[in-house]
Amino acid sequence: MLGNKEAMATVAVRDLNAAKRFYEVTLGLKLINAQDSEALTYQAGGSKLLVYRSQYAGSNRATAATWVVGNDVEKIAQGLKAKGVAFEHYDMPGMTLKGDVHVADNMKVAWFKDPDGNIHALVSG
Repeated sequence: MLGNKEAMATVAVRDLNAAKRFYEVTLGLKLINAQDSEALTYQAGGSKLLVYRSQYAGSNRATAATWVVGNDVEKIAQGLKAKGVAFEHYDMPGMTLKGDVHVADNMKVAWFKDPDGNIHALVSG
């Protein structure tokens, strides 16, 4: 039924203006639709990211969106850090922390939060 349909990451925020600055300026996403000042839709590669106003913003304690960036995890993490993004460091079995990047064999992951505390991940693939 849904196997051939696209899915879209959805992130709740409290302050849509702060989110707009973060997603457009800091992350470099292209705004493709603004709906009644309550929701913003961004293009993210071949996917879309919906950012909408909600009183429950930041209440998810798990990863909300994952960016598959291939071998560029460190490079992108460094670029985001230069723009003021702080990275999360987790104690995870089988993973070693190298700077802001968690490494396990060939997999690399770096986690960061948006202004509302929504967790995002950069992953090598």
